[in-house]
Amino acid sequence: MPHASATHRRHSLFRPLLLAVAGALVATATLTLPHLTPDASAATTLRGYADGRGVKIGAAVGDGPLTSDGSYASVLDREFNSVTAENAMKWDALEPSRGNYNWAAADRLVSHAAAHHQGVRGHTLVWYSQLPSWLKNGGFSASQLNTILKNHIDTTVGRYKGKIYAWDVVNEAFNEDGSMRGSLWQDKLGTGYIANALRWAHAADPAAKLYINDYNTEADNAKSDALYALAKQLLAQGVPLHGIGFQSHFTVGQVPSSMKANLKRFSDLGLEVSVTELDIRIPMPASSAELAQQSTDYKTATENCLGVPRCAGVTVWGVSDRYSWVPGTFSGYGAALPYTESYAAKPAYTGLSNGLNPNA
Repeated sequence: MPHASATHRRHSLFRPLLLAVAGALVATATLTLPHLTPDASAATTLRGYADGRGVKIGAAVGDGPLTSDGSYASVLDREFNSVTAENAMKWDALEPSRGNYNWAAADRLVSHAAAHHQGVRGHTLVWYSQLPSWLKNGGFSASQLNTILKNHIDTTVGRYKGKIYAWDVVNEAFNEDGSMRGSLWQDKLGTGYIANALRWAHAADPAAKLYINDYNTEADNAKSDALYALAKQLLAQGVPLHGIGFQSHFTVGQVPSSMKANLKRFSDLGLEVSVTELDIRIPMPASSAELAQQSTDYKTATENCLGVPRCAGVTVWGVSDRYSWVPGTFSGYGAALPYTESYAAKPAYTGLSNGLNPNA
């Protein structure tokens, strides 16, 4: 999952030929960017369509804009029935020094969500990145590290018991070839840390849905095959795994053709599936053709999940391009979210809306 300065992802930046063709066809077209006013009918908002289908439409939320940008909060509360902390619940933010927790930003989000009748996805308990220096450089033994991990999960999940409907318990545990990613956890504790983390989280809040979350697993490929094998193994062992999160950080025109079938095979295991971090980046400056393709991609990605049994919903990784992580991570790319920097709804908004609306 992204951070404003993240550099760890390695996605394809191939720009498909179809965009060049589409650009030629619509070079003279003018796209009207619709804007929903704050008093728009609730039934025609993203939230209204999602509520009508009994699913979540979520957004990753930054503490800064939530507390300082009224337009950001207004769009968030009108359009989304679920929120995910972009950074406030990651380990470096929560426990910057050992045993000393800073709950302020996470508490603000949970309180805001409760006041606006939004669910909260917890993100994330065990990740290789954004670890505080005391943990990353502490030289702990396997036994000490196991205790530290259990205490962190007990404390964090316990604090929000009954207030968070789902947790991304383990995040980005695999390499692209399907092998286990080397990390503080994998290297010291072995793959068993995943089952332990799920068990500890379940003990701390038995009602929360527990997820493994990863990127580049949307297609049927070596990485998703490995994730599927792990999920089957954990379920066979009685480990409390309830869902799989597919991050879905895409490049325009590159929603995988096998996405729906791939999500379905996880659903067929009895697991929830969710799109957890959807954004679709465009080479800048974005053309009319690319914005139109992005709209189609948002619709397709949403329908790929909602067309599968046990899809719990879709979360986009941000609200507005004003605060997107994409330009700082993928040089030359941007315009990845449904709203412009000035909170005008883009064609992507229409695509997302149509993906949620069964009558579109």
